[in-house]
Amino acid sequence: MKICIVTHTVQKGDGQGRVNYEVAQEAIRRGYHLTLLASHVALELQQNPQVNWVPISIQGWPTEFVRNMVFATKSTKWLQKYRPELDIVKVNGAITNFPGDVNAVHFVHNSWLKFSSSTTQPKPRKFLYNFYQWLYTTLNAHWEKQAFRKAQVIIAVSDKVAQDLLEIGVPPESIKVVLNGVDLQEFSPGMSERQKWQLPEGVPLALFAGDIRLARKNLDTVLQALVAVPELHLAVAGNTEGSPYVQLAESLGLRERVHFLGQRSDVPELMKAVDFLVFPSRYEPFGLVVIEAMASGLPVITASSTGAADLVTPESGIVLSDSDDAEALTQALQLLSSDRSLRQNMGKAARSVAEEHSWTNMAQTYLDIFEELINHEEYSSHPHLSPSSGSITLPFGTASPN
Repeated sequence: MKICIVTHTVQKGDGQGRVNYEVAQEAIRRGYHLTLLASHVALELQQNPQVNWVPISIQGWPTEFVRNMVFATKSTKWLQKYRPELDIVKVNGAITNFPGDVNAVHFVHNSWLKFSSSTTQPKPRKFLYNFYQWLYTTLNAHWEKQAFRKAQVIIAVSDKVAQDLLEIGVPPESIKVVLNGVDLQEFSPGMSERQKWQLPEGVPLALFAGDIRLARKNLDTVLQALVAVPELHLAVAGNTEGSPYVQLAESLGLRERVHFLGQRSDVPELMKAVDFLVFPSRYEPFGLVVIEAMASGLPVITASSTGAADLVTPESGIVLSDSDDAEALTQALQLLSSDRSLRQNMGKAARSVAEEHSWTNMAQTYLDIFEELINHEEYSSHPHLSPSSGSITLPFGTASPN
């Protein structure tokens, strides 16, 4: 089988890039030929003889919006020429104008647009920035609907994303849910000295990790809840440049208990130094940090608006029904900060859940879907074959690729 993956990055380091990296590795293990239309590809994939990397350069263009349009134009031109040589084309959202057979959905812009237009949360940026974000989201929401209609299979990274897809009219028979995975070796239980990050010893310590320049991640509610839990400290991993939350923490009298660590590349080690994760994002299609914390043996406090919350059982953490309920969050913080035995038991349960969701298991599911799709197409192109022969099955219902 000849597989083409169209994406910005195929490498470890970010969610979508890691998913594509693992899918690529599984395709190689199964002996398939792989074409990568991408701007950045891991070196080990570039050097693999089964991989053909087609670089899509977007350097020098001024904004993400323009860079994405350039990428879409270049990738579409290449696919128009070479599509007949490929068996499966996997895309991500509206990344290209050319139809993909499989579209893996990590974010539904229409749902975020609906959420952001109805929320009363203050915007930390200026008018022009907010207008740019609105325009970017609105256009992507339109382009995504077109891309989803063209795909035969839509892979949602969580049940939340699947529901978002249903709400914009994607037929249910074309949707498959494949949860993102986690590196069970990189993220594993253990102990780290807090001195490495100048964090206090002998006190309960929670971790918040994410882009703290965005109101969507909901650090403001965490800080408000923290005021009423005086024994708890909070480590915050995220770029503070342009973030309003350093000033908010100071205005709430939390300077001594909130430790801003900046953007971190050592989060797996940092997780070994804290007691639990708090991540009640207002809108999160999945949230890799949740399953990474669980794999590290940490209890998790999150919200139902986070896709990965489906993984959090009552034995392994706490899921808030309302991400902005500061009182409920305060109670959850008080419970976990005051009960070490509960944290330990929840952490063990969290690790057990995470062990069922390795990157390898996820990638195998993707390749199984590719193979089922090829079998379906072979059956469709050979009408003399019948299901009674036992050699072909039809796993995708009656969804039309158009």
